[in-house]
Amino acid sequence: MESAALSRIGLAGLAVMGQNLALNIAEKGFPISVYNRTTSKVDETLDRAAVEGNLPVSGQYSPRDFVLSIQRPRSLIILVKAGAPVDQTIDAFSEYMEPGDCIIDGGNEWYQNTERRISEAEKKGLLYLGMGVSGGEEGARNGPSLMPGGSFQAYDNIKDILGKVAAQVEDGPCVTYIGEGGSGNFVKMVHNGIEYGDMQLISEAYDVLKNVGGLSNEELAEIFTEWNRGELESFLVEITSDIFRVKDEFGDGELVDKILDKTGMKGTGKWTVQQAAELSVAAPTIAASLDCRYLSGLKDERENAAKVLKEAGLKEEIGSASSGIDKKRLVDDVRQALYASKICSYAQGMNLLRAKSSEKGWNLNFGELARIWKGGCIIRAVFLDRIKKAYQRNPDLASLVVDPEFAKEMVQRQAAWRRVVGLAVSAGISTPGMCASLAYFDTYRRARLPANLVQAQRDLFGAHTYERTDRPGAYHTEWTKLARKNN
Repeated sequence: MESAALSRIGLAGLAVMGQNLALNIAEKGFPISVYNRTTSKVDETLDRAAVEGNLPVSGQYSPRDFVLSIQRPRSLIILVKAGAPVDQTIDAFSEYMEPGDCIIDGGNEWYQNTERRISEAEKKGLLYLGMGVSGGEEGARNGPSLMPGGSFQAYDNIKDILGKVAAQVEDGPCVTYIGEGGSGNFVKMVHNGIEYGDMQLISEAYDVLKNVGGLSNEELAEIFTEWNRGELESFLVEITSDIFRVKDEFGDGELVDKILDKTGMKGTGKWTVQQAAELSVAAPTIAASLDCRYLSGLKDERENAAKVLKEAGLKEEIGSASSGIDKKRLVDDVRQALYASKICSYAQGMNLLRAKSSEKGWNLNFGELARIWKGGCIIRAVFLDRIKKAYQRNPDLASLVVDPEFAKEMVQRQAAWRRVVGLAVSAGISTPGMCASLAYFDTYRRARLPANLVQAQRDLFGAHTYERTDRPGAYHTEWTKLARKNN
């Protein structure tokens, strides 16, 4: 009798994401216990559960009552701020937990913190999962993309719940066991880095169409709606078309034009770029998107620079660039440039995942990662099905750029891509993401680079040696002495 009254799972941390995920779990038929240090949040969740369909949610008001209200082996999801709050929450609950019970951290946590907590949990006989959750508040309520990594036993204990709660696409739920250790958190971090790149590229497409093409918000809304019916169909393109349609409630025109041009960030983009550097993986599009967020924060400095450089004689090229522009062609060129740039951005993210998987022995399945990102998450896109198929064709694919299907598409779009970047450069509009993607493509596709000169310089000033193209071995040359002798 007592067992029948226990919840199947628990969730602690009832900010909007936590509340929504708890209600999603309950709605799928799994009784859930909820807890929050601020008790009003528990009451708020219970009120919502009643209003949203008398959902099976049980409110608990102390860590002990919360843990003991869940059937064994217990599974507790925590959704609190990353870092120290996670450790404090684990300490509060683990006192009442028993061997075989499991903690699932659903926050954006640094993967090494998860690996530390896995080993700490093991000492107490507890299981641990670090689970990336993507999709924002709406995804949490209606079906997110879930990326659990850590104990396979812990995953197996709640596999049925996660499979029902996750977003559903034609080839299954948007959840899979990612791998051991902090792999789930790492994959979510790279997902967020790719998201940074996607958002930056879309903002550049907007900038070129608005300031070179002279398109109105109304026209932009229509263009993005049209793009969302084709190869660019995605959550981010869809919401962008919606943004252009929203009027300003405090004045004339659209709200988007009144928003301060400073972008916030939580840190996952920075972690992605740092990891790329650590692993010697080129991720220039993601890095450019991060740099743009930093530069956007220098609003006062940018306003001052605009003034100083105007006084120094810098002429605004934007207006003159838009005269005589074939708008229809520009729109089509920008569409192609955006798509080709996205391929490069995703290629960089996937290469980072491959490098980390190799270093840590995680054995990540890249086709499966692309599949679980097809629904629920912020970067969900039709395009991901093509990435899934590319890795199914060749699990050892060196880069998406050399997948036969994507390679064809890049070649078909490169002329339009170059026109857009060239036009933006001559108009004085920065397109760092598109430029970084194009430079990545042009560097990666060239069989020979000017790196021979850089290596010669390194050998001259630091005796770092070099290899030759025509014979094996390492060589050092007394460059300065020979150069002077030859003079």
